[in-house]
Amino acid sequence: MSPATQRRGFTLIELLVVIAIIAVLIGLLVPAVQKVREAADRTKALSNISQIGKALHNYEGVNKAFPSAWKTSGKYVYLSWLAYILPYIEGDNIYNTVDPEYARISNPWGSSTKPPHQGLLVAMPVYKSPMDQRGELLADVYLYQPTTFKVGLTSYLGVSGTTSSANDGIIYLNSRIRINDIRDGTSNTLMVGERPPSKDMNFGWWYAGYGFDGRGAGDVVLGARETSYVTYLSANYGCTGANAAKVGLQPGDINTDCHSSHFWSFSAAGCPFLFGDCSVRMLGYDADSILPALASRKGGEVVTVPN
Repeated sequence: MSPATQRRGFTLIELLVVIAIIAVLIGLLVPAVQKVREAADRTKALSNISQIGKALHNYEGVNKAFPSAWKTSGKYVYLSWLAYILPYIEGDNIYNTVDPEYARISNPWGSSTKPPHQGLLVAMPVYKSPMDQRGELLADVYLYQPTTFKVGLTSYLGVSGTTSSANDGIIYLNSRIRINDIRDGTSNTLMVGERPPSKDMNFGWWYAGYGFDGRGAGDVVLGARETSYVTYLSANYGCTGANAAKVGLQPGDINTDCHSSHFWSFSAAGCPFLFGDCSVRMLGYDADSILPALASRKGGEVVTVPN
């Protein structure tokens, strides 16, 4: 090689400058990518809850009432509202197992000699918030069997009212609410909200949710002011002091079981809610003060729903 064709390599200083520039660019790019990803996940979460809303309205149109949280009597005791709307949300394959499974065993959780219903063991993608990065919402749970079963969970709970026992919302134990029963106006009344399943996966069972109170609270429904749920968590999970459980609409933490008693999502912008008119909105955490008014269907409160 002649001297005229020799190539000069990078000096150490030039190399360090290039590395520094790349590091700065990465530092700028990563937050931007995270924001885009969060926005996409938030949009998908709103889409999921919108599909649930359309299914609920289709169910109401056919059955002349919205489904209850679950029923204490009748053909399908314990079957949740999320299971009842399966035919309207492309879940016919699972719903078609309900009748033969109840004929096989009336307890959807199974017994010491019979396995649980098939539907209990299924993870429904539309019932999972895409903002939840824990993968499929399936929990290894000991039921009546000596082996574990993977139980399917949900991120979306029916709004039972101010509490699960007040019976002043749209979806609660043994409810049969029609659109005309929502006297506060469907655009001013909450029907479904997000609450990620608890860390231990003991709350949020979508197919048949008994709840902490036997009314489905914490599994398939939640009220705006579940003070009894807070008492339960304090007594059974040590949720006191700095780790105290809360009610209403508050930021949450997936790393503790103490945040299963209130509505929250993984988005810093707030929490997605489905209203009675099938509209979907993100409510910021500053809307907690009006949550009880929005959760009741005929309280007569005058509130302005945040945009």
